[in-house]
Amino acid sequence: GAGGEPLFSSHMLDLSEEPHEENIGICAKYLARMAKINCILEMEIGITGGVEDGVDNSGVAKDKLYSTPEEVWQVYETLSPISEKFTIAAAFGNVHGVYKAGNVVLRPELLGSFQDYAGKILQSSKPLNFVFHGGSGSEKRSIDEARTHGVVKMNVDTDTQWAYWEGLLKFYKAKSGYLQGQIGNPEGEDKPNKSYYDPRKWVRCSEETMRDRVVEAFKDLKAPVP
Repeated sequence: GAGGEPLFSSHMLDLSEEPHEENIGICAKYLARMAKINCILEMEIGITGGVEDGVDNSGVAKDKLYSTPEEVWQVYETLSPISEKFTIAAAFGNVHGVYKAGNVVLRPELLGSFQDYAGKILQSSKPLNFVFHGGSGSEKRSIDEARTHGVVKMNVDTDTQWAYWEGLLKFYKAKSGYLQGQIGNPEGEDKPNKSYYDPRKWVRCSEETMRDRVVEAFKDLKAPVP
């Protein structure tokens, strides 16, 4: 920015589709540059299932949905000498999107095993900072368990998309009689409807329901609500 500070406090670099060593190597190069501007790198290992941004991982082998302690340690071992400002989006059964209960098997206890593995080597408690990708639709108990194992950030894009749409949907259902034309509504055939179809009206409703979903996520992670 104009004041010499970065415009963002963190940057996500998802190279999880690449070979593990190549992923970590490129992340190391980026982190070296980002450390100079005090910026956090969020990197991803393993594969998050489902579909996102045109990338379809819905048919991936199930073992690919779970990272291993050794893979996570390799990330820490490579990146920590460069900067402490990095987070790891490790795979523990995460899936982008929302699916019927039972179709997704989250194993947040794996995050605990990753912490234990690294902690024994470093002789410290919970040295890793994790990111929970594909958090939308997750059970509250799974979210809370992941949080206790070092999750500091959770992505809930699909849930916030639905929340935004739901605000508009509820507005339309409540005011549908005023949204069938520019003139004419339940109050009279000559009554104008501009105050109802004005985007500033229904966009605000969407913003409010999306805000409420974000507040819910803050509470799920036991984080202070802004």
